[in-house]
Amino acid sequence: MSTENENKVAAEAEETVEEVTASNSEEESENQQQEQDALQKNYDELYDKHLRTLAEYENYKRRTQKEKDETYLNAQADAILNLLPVLDNLERAAATEEQSPLAEGVQMVLKQLIETLEKMGVHEIEAVGKAFDPNLHNAVMHIDDENFEENVVVEQFMKGYEMKGRVIRHSMVKVAN
Repeated sequence: MSTENENKVAAEAEETVEEVTASNSEEESENQQQEQDALQKNYDELYDKHLRTLAEYENYKRRTQKEKDETYLNAQADAILNLLPVLDNLERAAATEEQSPLAEGVQMVLKQLIETLEKMGVHEIEAVGKAFDPNLHNAVMHIDDENFEENVVVEQFMKGYEMKGRVIRHSMVKVAN
């Protein structure tokens, strides 16, 4: 009988070991799943942070490029603004009716300066006969004349110029009321 008891005890011990092993493997798989979930969550957070950092960097590059372009346009506009009095004087000199080699030279220099400014995107603001626009024109005189419509530019004293959609110098004009 002792062999029978020993066999029974051995079978029961084996069953207990299998139960413990099964419960341990369930706990281990549950722990592994929790660890995997925690790692996935951590990965998702880091990946989201990475994407946000990339987006911030792209925005930074775009913003600094825009600021750089704006600074360049401002410097270019300032330089051209300083050249406009020279252009005005050349136009006055070219307007004389004198026919001489000097007058022809002034005409050539004036033409070259105007072509260079046009290549840089500088254009004269049209004024005479156009409706008065305070964004483009600076009204220095008003006249009451029934031959003209209301708020129409009748005379231009100084030409205005714009470059790439921005006014460099407003036109000084006389406006009819």
